Amino acid sequence: MTDVAVVGFAQAPNVRATRGTTNGVEMLVPIFREVLAETGLAKEDIGFWCSGSSDYLAGRAFSFIAAVDAIGAFPPINESHVEMDAAWALYEAWVKIRTGEVDTALVYGFGKSSAGDLRRTLALQLDPYSVAPLWPDSVSIAGLQARLGLDAGDWTERDMAAVAARSRAAATENPRAQVSGSVDAENLLGAPYIADPLRAHDCAPISDGAAVVVLASGDRAREIRERPAWITGLEHRVESGSLGSRDLRRSTSTTAAARAAGADGVEVAELHAPFTHQEILLRRAIGLDDSVAINPSGGALCGNPMFAAGLARIGEASARVMDGRAGR
Repeated sequence: MTDVAVVGFAQAPNVRATRGTTNGVEMLVPIFREVLAETGLAKEDIGFWCSGSSDYLAGRAFSFIAAVDAIGAFPPINESHVEMDAAWALYEAWVKIRTGEVDTALVYGFGKSSAGDLRRTLALQLDPYSVAPLWPDSVSIAGLQARLGLDAGDWTERDMAAVAARSRAAATENPRAQVSGSVDAENLLGAPYIADPLRAHDCAPISDGAAVVVLASGDRAREIRERPAWITGLEHRVESGSLGSRDLRRSTSTTAAARAAGADGVEVAELHAPFTHQEILLRRAIGLDDSVAINPSGGALCGNPMFAAGLARIGEASARVMDGRAGR
């Protein structure tokens, strides 16, 4: 099977709220233009388009169909969609290229979290019989996880604040970040709790945004980009989503995926960790030491557009390979 690389990445500004529609068109048109100009490709050069979004977030059925308006209805395109983060759309596009059906693909994700009550919307992903009817919000559940780790000595509130401070400092170099700036971790600890033991800085901000990544096969990738970011492996592991059925202080799926993919030699890692303690948990699950730069973009803590933030992590990591700042 052919090798596949990331050859282009762009994202919309991560903002608290946009005036646009829930179908993402207003956010997507500018970044489509940006990534096509960056790669020197035209719409007709893209062999496959794949998107990630959620009708639950949009509040209406088939919202992803309306998003195709950002591409243009004519001439017809080869298009697909996943009802999840666009990181999974990238997986579908990767398979499409690996099997030789196409040699280029454009993957995009979008989410307008400001359109509704995000914490309430996210409760719909929980067990529909015993948990979701209680409407536990996502921040409170993360608070339960953080408390378990604190009580077990896995991390401290000061460790969590240090993650937030480092992320915001890194985000000063990211013009698309929603939250950035130089802050002192000790000062952050003086803020009130919003879901004990979580403070506002421990939680990703509610964000509207979109991201796009372009993939290409072997020789085609080398034609487009002098230094493509080659995807050497993709691993998928899953754990039970039912509260109480597993140890929330551990992520065995992450450990298994890292072991299968291999983390040796990694210089930069973009981890989708929308809560400070989850970055600590993921670092340990993967086995990343202090020599690895974690979330140099600021990560999800500085901008977390639903259904685009996962794809943005891939794009941010790839950008550092493409411009020579990192080797792996």
